[in-house]
Amino acid sequence: MAARAFWQGQLRLALVSIPVEVYPATRSGAAISFHQIHEPSGKRIRYEKVAPGVGPVDREEIVKGYEVSRGNYVLLDDEEIESVRIESRKTLELVQFVGNDEIDVLYYEKPYFVVPADDLAEDAYIVLREALRKTRTVGLGQLSVRGREQLVSLKPCGRGLIMEVLRYADEVQRAQNWFRDIPARDADPELLDLAASLIEKKTAKFTPDKFHDRYVDALHALIDKKVKAKGERIIEDPDADVAPKGGNVIDLMAALKQSLGTDEDDEEGRPRKRAASSSRRKRA
Repeated sequence: MAARAFWQGQLRLALVSIPVEVYPATRSGAAISFHQIHEPSGKRIRYEKVAPGVGPVDREEIVKGYEVSRGNYVLLDDEEIESVRIESRKTLELVQFVGNDEIDVLYYEKPYFVVPADDLAEDAYIVLREALRKTRTVGLGQLSVRGREQLVSLKPCGRGLIMEVLRYADEVQRAQNWFRDIPARDADPELLDLAASLIEKKTAKFTPDKFHDRYVDALHALIDKKVKAKGERIIEDPDADVAPKGGNVIDLMAALKQSLGTDEDDEEGRPRKRAASSSRRKRA
């Protein structure tokens, strides 16, 4: 079954319009969800709509309410809410461009693939992609879809374009509120060298499929065992790799040196060459 487009329309830059289709670039992971079960009967627990002091209520009697003060609500029906929905438009206009490193990572929310809608759109699509790449910029616009307006960015990705939904300013907390109590001092040079050496040792190409949600994997394994055990209780052994308990005081120098291990020597016992930064410092 072909993927369904999230949005179809015109990508517009000034007087140039490019027919495009937008598809989700991510999908839900292999998360496991549970239901609540009444153990004596084996029946699933269901939830009723109830009002305190009234009891179960009919679905037709339920409206939406916005709490303006504790216990006081402004009531809105579906027709009133529908009347302020943003009309979905079939045009995404790029109204501004910013440097490709100017948008803080906190603003990025969800990526989408943007592809030409037909062969006739390919030339203009390629020109826009390469212009963004050449100028090292990201296009910004607002996409009206499903009754609301979303701030989005557009940037090159290989042969194509990636659209990313951005959070609005009031959805992002200021980092200074969380980091202001951290001392503004430099790191110890020797500790910094050791940490940099450890990072260099563990630096490799990013391969996403090397990483798995071990909790989900363990749950699948537990469920399989439970099925084979015909419902008998199963308690897994604690993880053998749990770090030993110790004091709160850590000898950072010793910990970094231990983390590097025998990296100072190669397999035949010969000393390895120091990191370039350390070598240059010694010669200086």
